[in-house]
Amino acid sequence: MTQVADSVDACTVDAVDVHAFEIPTDGPDGREQDGTLEWDATTLVLVRVHAGGRTGLGYTYGDVSAATFAQSKLAPVIEGASIAAPAALSHRMAARIRNAGRPGVGAMALSAVDVALWDLKARLLDLPLVHLLPAHHDRVPVYGSGGFTNYSLDRLTGQLTGWVAQGIPRVKLKTSRQPERDAERLTAVREAIGAAPELFADANGALGRKEALYWAQRFHDEWDVRWFEEPVGSADLEGLRMLRERGPARLEIAAGEYAFTAQDFANLVDGASGPAVDCLQADVTRCGGITGVLEIAGLSGVRHVDLSAHCAPAISAHAFCAVRRLRHLEYFHDHVRVERLLFDGILSPDGGALRPDTGRAGLGLDVKWSDAEPYRVLGTRPA
Repeated sequence: MTQVADSVDACTVDAVDVHAFEIPTDGPDGREQDGTLEWDATTLVLVRVHAGGRTGLGYTYGDVSAATFAQSKLAPVIEGASIAAPAALSHRMAARIRNAGRPGVGAMALSAVDVALWDLKARLLDLPLVHLLPAHHDRVPVYGSGGFTNYSLDRLTGQLTGWVAQGIPRVKLKTSRQPERDAERLTAVREAIGAAPELFADANGALGRKEALYWAQRFHDEWDVRWFEEPVGSADLEGLRMLRERGPARLEIAAGEYAFTAQDFANLVDGASGPAVDCLQADVTRCGGITGVLEIAGLSGVRHVDLSAHCAPAISAHAFCAVRRLRHLEYFHDHVRVERLLFDGILSPDGGALRPDTGRAGLGLDVKWSDAEPYRVLGTRPA
């Protein structure tokens, strides 16, 4: 093993290539909606890093501009660098993009490159990525997520009962685009899934503070909702804190999916008036990749706040095994579709959890280039 490690230390990045694919949604009339957004496609930005005859991959979900950012600003930072310390390269990239813009697109591009570096190192060591990380768990519990606001009641209940039938004991629907419709939607869902599964709601920041407090009470009392995600905008720390303090005791307030730096997460839990959330969320494709998740995991442990994984299940299943205060992973309908379309090696829930495949090196993913090609919007298919 020492000889293998020494050879990895000697490996330097030969090349970086970047691709983007845009996959239409399967929603009604080709659209999906949540409380504050409507979309007709999901874009996956793929980064591949090459060294020592192996290739690591990482990706993020966002605009194609994240791909050009990765190519122009980040690839030059890592080309020719040793692959031995992905975290060091990640911090070097973060420093280099200070003036170009670290939050937002910059953080998403950095996350994709960081994941590719960790995947590459694991492949060079012939280890599953989870075994390269300081893992506390061998699986990550999931909750089914979708339930878009433009679904019919039949499609809504069918989707959520489908997850329950797969053994997933917790499910989430989008709410609050048209609050006057939510009572009917929640009643239909609760009747369809029964009393036992946990029911979550996600407003995507659509509500004002007092309106959110009103719905928090109703969600809890009438439909036994236990998780209220972004009832107000994630930048409204005082509003989140008010809901956490004044809402029902058994209804948890969650946010963090749009946090890009470790300080963003600290702001959610370190206010002078107390934490703004009961559970943090982190998206490995936005918060700095594997390196970012490890930093945030330390914060959640020190602050005694659980951490939930936001989406990107194929990466999160490995990354969040390294989170001691792990809660669960959002098994998001769109990302499940996209990852199954583009990659071989995708995991399926078993007993309500995803377990990393320890028989495959790295993330265990391979690109299905022929299937991906019709959706390409940037880059060139490898020879």
